[in-house]
Amino acid sequence: MASNSWRWVSWPALTAMLASPLLMDCGKGGGLPGGLGKGLPVPGACPNMDDPGAVANASFGLQGEVEGKVKASLTAASQLKALSAQIEGDVVTACSGLAKDLGATDADLKPAKDEPGAKAEHACNVAVKFLGQAKAEAKAAGKMEIVIVEPKCNASLKAAADCAGSCDVSATGGKAEVKCEGGKLSGKCDAECSGKCEVKAGAQCGGTCSAECSGKCEGTFSGKCDGDCQGTCDGKNAKGKCAGKCDGKCTAGGSGTCSGKCQGTCSGGCEVDAKGKCEGTCTGGCSVEMKEPKCTGDVQMPKVSAECKAKCDAELATKLECTPARVKVVFAGDAKAGAKLATALEKNLPLMLKVAVGMKGRAQDAVASVKASVEGVQGLAASGDAAIKAGACIAAALKAQAEAAVSINVSVKASVSASASAKGS
Repeated sequence: MASNSWRWVSWPALTAMLASPLLMDCGKGGGLPGGLGKGLPVPGACPNMDDPGAVANASFGLQGEVEGKVKASLTAASQLKALSAQIEGDVVTACSGLAKDLGATDADLKPAKDEPGAKAEHACNVAVKFLGQAKAEAKAAGKMEIVIVEPKCNASLKAAADCAGSCDVSATGGKAEVKCEGGKLSGKCDAECSGKCEVKAGAQCGGTCSAECSGKCEGTFSGKCDGDCQGTCDGKNAKGKCAGKCDGKCTAGGSGTCSGKCQGTCSGGCEVDAKGKCEGTCTGGCSVEMKEPKCTGDVQMPKVSAECKAKCDAELATKLECTPARVKVVFAGDAKAGAKLATALEKNLPLMLKVAVGMKGRAQDAVASVKASVEGVQGLAASGDAAIKAGACIAAALKAQAEAAVSINVSVKASVSASASAKGS
């Protein structure tokens, strides 16, 4: 059985990007930021650093290789800025939502400082505070169990190869070898799949169900139970059987959310052990080349410039495809006392886990890669054409990269702390 651990993607030679050395609209002014080239002309305007596309399409009129490095590095900084906004936004939404659902007010959630990552950090601190109070009350009324299926974030290998091809053509033969390492490869397999197969919604499962299960659940269950309910029930019939919602274990078939193996029909994606042909998404190996391959681990780029790699690392991090986490809270005791907390966690914890678990590693790798890239091209702006034509823009990129790095690191740390508090006893 072949292990499909890499993918080749061809790209055309880059001529348009590096052609026509057009000068930017320059005006006379003071020295460049940071004391570079004092008294030299400064560009009248830099591309909008909030728009990676505008940066990628800019022209600085530099020599081909230098132009490519500057443009890729500045685009990487812009992509990192977009990633920081995405991550901080998700963390603020998740932590603010959790805090509000547990009783926090808008005044409670207003941060005292306006710094990168401050909103996320403050929102999660408030969420942790209200979580502690809610969990103490719930613990006094019964026993709570939180069942979590963690999120899975995949990066497209095609997107990685396309990105490499758009900013560097140095690979032998004009092809990019993009590998998936330290994780699993998934995609459509038209032959024999070895590993796991995620079948379509509405099919007979026999594996791990990611949604509603109609049938026997071999795991934590919540819903209508046709057998004995081993847990809590919000209503019983005359024979003492559970006639309402069962939270816990169900000895026979039913219809509800199953965190475990579902022996029946699954309304969402169902993951089963692959046994040959896979009609859904194959994760693992395929006897032929996978179509639309994605990687849950590290995407190993071909041999490209550090600036190009940084651009692609940041771009891929903003385009991760994440399956949401599944969170189920089972409360044994006074169901009413635990209902508020259970609802709040099931609603808000998945988005928090997307950052804390699914995006954390790739975001941190992108921060390191972009930092090295932007600091590298800073040397190009010490003198000559680069100082005149791109010095101010490189300075702007340095500022954008530094602020984005702080925002990402603070936001990720806040999400990790808050999710750990939510999962802890």
